[in-house]
Amino acid sequence: MHTPLANEIRVYKSLRGRLLDAFPQTDDETLTDTLEGITDLHAMISQIIRSALVDQALVAGLKTRAEEVKTRLTRLEMRAKKKRSLALEAMLEVGLKKLMEPDFTTSTRPGPVSLVVTSESEIPQEFLVPQPPKPDRQSMLAALKRGRNVPGAYLANPKPTLSVRTK
Repeated sequence: MHTPLANEIRVYKSLRGRLLDAFPQTDDETLTDTLEGITDLHAMISQIIRSALVDQALVAGLKTRAEEVKTRLTRLEMRAKKKRSLALEAMLEVGLKKLMEPDFTTSTRPGPVSLVVTSESEIPQEFLVPQPPKPDRQSMLAALKRGRNVPGAYLANPKPTLSVRTK
């Protein structure tokens, strides 16, 4: 290690050893005060600590800022979702299936079917996953899509969705 701090540590240790050899009866406080006056180690360590404190303050500030940005992101995502929902409702209400604009094309389409579990106790054992026993939604959905009857579950009608393609 050949950093200025490492060099100063070597100087400090060397001077400390020589002072103790020359003055073996010196108490710790006097030795520490003497070394502080003839080396830069104390000042270097102080600067490192100050720099660490600045870094910690920056971390705290950035965490706060990141939380604010995350909150804003969530608000923007919700706002975009609400606007898309409003556009979908309007298009469905008037029967408009496709809208072409210079910068985007949007259309309505049926969404995917969804699984509705009405009674977990009625679901056959083959559709339960162990540890803890719970419905295997994927296998039930696949079975229902193939036309199989699964007690305690059914497929909900697909909800229309809005597809937007930017140009």
